Amino acid sequence: MADQFKGVSEVDGKPFDISTNKDALAQNRKPFKAILDIGLVRSTVGNRVFGALKGACDGGLDIPHSTQRLAGYDMDTKKFDADVLRKYLFGGNIADYMTSLEETPEKYNKQFGKFKAAGISAGDLEGMYEKAHASIRANPEAQKKTPSVPAGEKPKSYKKKGLSYAQRKDRIR
Repeated sequence: MADQFKGVSEVDGKPFDISTNKDALAQNRKPFKAILDIGLVRSTVGNRVFGALKGACDGGLDIPHSTQRLAGYDMDTKKFDADVLRKYLFGGNIADYMTSLEETPEKYNKQFGKFKAAGISAGDLEGMYEKAHASIRANPEAQKKTPSVPAGEKPKSYKKKGLSYAQRKDRIR
């Protein structure tokens, strides 16, 4: 099914619905349909849950939704701006925050010290996100993490060990 329903090849922030895509409908098959359950997450405009929804829809899943909760939707004019959503998808809001913090080096180093050590500036963020999107497209399978504890060893436990009746009585004395 992944070969039949490709989704969006280039991330641009524009609304995409695979169920209305003519190429997908020409195959006489329906795409995989999913329902977004956000649980207790607040459904505010621009919440990261809706960014994940946009990514899943762009990937080729059929998830019923509207653009009213995506970043870029203006409640006053009731219009959706795809350029604003694209800015958020490629870290434009983070780049703006980075440039605003450059005036205060202490805060900048606290927030973006690892970025600075890696040589990533505010202008490099969009390229970094494009590279991440391309690598996900190239190999969408989840990568296995290496365990933090070597094989044969138990991970550190932070639970209190149970005390016997005599030990509890001794602790009271």
